[in-house]
Amino acid sequence: MRTLLNVIWLVFAGVWLALGYVVAGVVCCVLIITIPFGIASFRIAAYALWPFGRTVVRDPDAGCLSTVGNVIWCVVAGIWLAIGHVLTSIPLFLSIVGIPLGIANIKLISVSLLPLGARIVDVDDPEAFYRR
Repeated sequence: MRTLLNVIWLVFAGVWLALGYVVAGVVCCVLIITIPFGIASFRIAAYALWPFGRTVVRDPDAGCLSTVGNVIWCVVAGIWLAIGHVLTSIPLFLSIVGIPLGIANIKLISVSLLPLGARIVDVDDPEAFYRR
């Protein structure tokens, strides 16, 4: 079922959302000081392409630098990516088949706003939730 949902997701939302993350990552990598944001953006782009079967876990040892970085990211790119998720989820919620895709899109908003200090893990790996 995950594979089917991921393929439908890829066609209707994944490509466009991942493209937004890749553009943000390229811009961040061009501006040398924001390379950590670019790396996080590329990681989220891969998650946005194939989200079912994976989840986001917050790292409790992320530190204050990730908090400062998240504030900067939220102002510069996070708001725009979150708006993209909301606008993409609206048409998905309008059909019965698209409701799980819309829910997945809403779940991606938190990682689009606060990417630093977040790990993307497989839901089948029970140790991933406790690993540091």
